[in-house]
Amino acid sequence: MPRLVRIAGPALLLVVGLISLLAALKFGGGADAALLADPGAVVRFGLPIAQLLFNLGAAGTIGALVLVSFAMDSEKPEFNASMDFAAGAAAFWTVSSGVTGFLTFMSFYFQPISFDENFSQLFGSYLTSIPIGQAALVSTLIPAVVTVLCFAVRNRTALVFVAIFAVAGLVPMALEGHAAGTSGHDQAVSSFGLHVVFVAIWLGGLLTIVFTRRTLEGGRIGPILSRYSTLALMSFIVVAASGVVNAQLRVGTFDNLLTPYGILVIVKVLALGALGVFGAIQRRFLITRMQEKKNGGRGYFWWLVAAELAFMGLASGVAAALARTQTPIPQELITATPAYILTGEPLPPELTPIRFITSWDFDILWVVIIGFVAFFYCAGVWRLRRRGDHWPVLRTISFLVGLAGLFYITNGGVNEYHKYLFSVHMLAHMTLGMAIPVLLVPGAPVTLALRAIRKRTDGSRGPREWILLAVHSRLAALFSRPVVAAVFFAGSLWVFYYSPLFRFAVEDHIGHTFMIVHFLISGYLFVQTLIGVDPAPYRAPYPMRLIVLLGTMAFHAFFGVSLMMGTGLLAADWYGAMGRTWGPSAIIDQQIGGGIAWSIGEIPTLALALIVVVMWARSDTSLAKRLDRKAERDGDADLTEYNEMLAKLQKQR
Repeated sequence: MPRLVRIAGPALLLVVGLISLLAALKFGGGADAALLADPGAVVRFGLPIAQLLFNLGAAGTIGALVLVSFAMDSEKPEFNASMDFAAGAAAFWTVSSGVTGFLTFMSFYFQPISFDENFSQLFGSYLTSIPIGQAALVSTLIPAVVTVLCFAVRNRTALVFVAIFAVAGLVPMALEGHAAGTSGHDQAVSSFGLHVVFVAIWLGGLLTIVFTRRTLEGGRIGPILSRYSTLALMSFIVVAASGVVNAQLRVGTFDNLLTPYGILVIVKVLALGALGVFGAIQRRFLITRMQEKKNGGRGYFWWLVAAELAFMGLASGVAAALARTQTPIPQELITATPAYILTGEPLPPELTPIRFITSWDFDILWVVIIGFVAFFYCAGVWRLRRRGDHWPVLRTISFLVGLAGLFYITNGGVNEYHKYLFSVHMLAHMTLGMAIPVLLVPGAPVTLALRAIRKRTDGSRGPREWILLAVHSRLAALFSRPVVAAVFFAGSLWVFYYSPLFRFAVEDHIGHTFMIVHFLISGYLFVQTLIGVDPAPYRAPYPMRLIVLLGTMAFHAFFGVSLMMGTGLLAADWYGAMGRTWGPSAIIDQQIGGGIAWSIGEIPTLALALIVVVMWARSDTSLAKRLDRKAERDGDADLTEYNEMLAKLQKQR
């Protein structure tokens, strides 16, 4: 790789990003002086520049951590070099985040900077009392902690949690940013969050490879590029899908594409398309040549990387400018109904059986997750069949039907009405915790992954290695015991509904997502201990499984009955203040939810009990057949030995 290209790539990213940012601000009017209370040119131009640097620092940190966790060998120089880059990027992220937060404050505080007590008190109140200031403070503290962790931590398992913590540093930006203020708040937050996270993985991974190129000699560049290419392809798909949702929310109609905001969106789309072409060329031609030949295609590849970074700079600059540009969607006067004040959305029409089935409220987060899971599961089945291995059709059908149920719960009528009706919320909860896991667990996704995914031999950890590590972990051993899984599953009912977690789940989109993840995981772990076929550190005897299941059934029944008989309204200032003119009253609806918790919770439990009994009977039959075959082979040696022992005891008497 020519020295010029080594320098040109990152330089082009920064220079093109700044130039495109300034040009987009000028074109879209994002940095125009306000007619009233203008904060000054330093703030108007400094804030989007700081935001651009914030994005680049976050990308470098997250991309490096992800690439280290899934592509690199911890025993080779590439690992430490990548971690050093991650630490440097995190420090850069911290500083740019602090500058961004301060300039955001100055955009509201229209007086010169001073060092007097009033200024400091005002700034302190902004950071601790105002939501956007609190978000800025969290967005600075998280990368600061990540910086320290990147220097201190070298354990790959711990680094996964560091990467997750780093991603959490982008959450405040998603909650308080441009997208959060649009109509369709939940869709905006999900799409924007996905967009920034996968852009970070995409851009940051490429920057990591560029900055650590000297350590990737001796045949290491090919495998790492191949793994990065897979991450880049997934990122491209997610970024494109989430970008479409964002554009639809902010642009609205095709006519608005001719506005300054719409034209900037088109420029960003064209840059994304060019990046997709670059990625296809790399994946289809250059990476293959580099793996087959020692220096095949290497020069062309690095020049292409430099061009790719330039287009990433273009997209990054335009994206930062879009955050400061007025959207073309006209501001409509909306009657401030109680439902709108609480949820940010108008009250939907009355819930009818037809509308329950036909209405949709898509969440791009779960569309992406379910889509990828379904694709990789089917790809695993296809790979097994291609090499001549058998995989039961019923397992595939069961898993895909479970995913279809999850898709409906997270994107269908349930997702539209759960905010307004406690009964619908409870239906989602019970379906996620009991019905869907009963379909997913028999699909044996872990077994399929272990059989289909190729084993790594170069010291790095791929999906197969991470799955094996999780299966053999102490935490997996703990939750493989039915009693522990049952306590975690059933006990969380009381903890969730009679604590602030319930309010967090119904009022906040992040809380609702947390609820889905929690009950899906807790239900899956519980069902896995009862009827799972995936490998597990511990298998309880069938009588123990039935006892735990019956105890859980009784607990569920008690919880449901307590809601049915209760007269106190949960989250009264939410469900009771929604202002619905249709449907049952809030307390009656809650009692209906209790009936759903009882019925929906018990029906899958009974199905589980039948499955456990059938598995028990088959196990006994299989054991009997195995003993009969052994007796035929050795002439029933065990019985003969037992009879001889009894004869000896009789003689001793």
